[in-house]
Amino acid sequence: MSIVDRIDVFTQNSIRIRGKDKTIYIDPFQMKEAPHDADIVMVTHDHYDHFSPDDIEKVAGDNTVFVYPAAMEKKASKTPVKFSKLFAVEPGNSYELDGLEFETVPAYNTLKPFHPKSAGWVGYILKMEDKRIYIAGDTDATKEAKEVKCDIALIPIGGTYTMDPSKAADFINTIAPEVAIPTHYGNAVGKPGDADEFAKQVNTPVEVVKKIVF
Repeated sequence: MSIVDRIDVFTQNSIRIRGKDKTIYIDPFQMKEAPHDADIVMVTHDHYDHFSPDDIEKVAGDNTVFVYPAAMEKKASKTPVKFSKLFAVEPGNSYELDGLEFETVPAYNTLKPFHPKSAGWVGYILKMEDKRIYIAGDTDATKEAKEVKCDIALIPIGGTYTMDPSKAADFINTIAPEVAIPTHYGNAVGKPGDADEFAKQVNTPVEVVKKIVF
């Protein structure tokens, strides 16, 4: 089973990646179950649909590490979970955490006011099983995002707060990963059919894999 097969997208940007030795959640939100199996929980920014303490509690286990932007330090310290470690990150850096190598990419809007660059929010590039997995977070096609080198890209397509399907497809055609997985649509913003519109505009040989189930 490939690493792509072990990536789940639930609601919005709620993602689970089951690696060979680590289970990682990014922005858990509206989780229907409480598996308590997270080795690492990573949050991209502090909006309610990305930083949900109740959902973090559902996935966190006895030895979960919490990774978050340093800019949301106060909020991160108020989660009800007793994490084994709190790990603050800054945009544009590289890190190693318990055997996981990852990078942070600034995540922000270029013209919209919802995600200012000054907020210090991030996307993540995880290095897992010889693949670079980019979880973009809530972002537009910024200068930094266009410079990302990755094999698998999980990117928002819902519009309003992020890229819409057309802009997201243009972005994917620029960075040209092996696989593109659309996120952040069909719930608060965007329609379930946005993924089909996105896929139509993505150039081959990029494979679009739809993970959200409605």
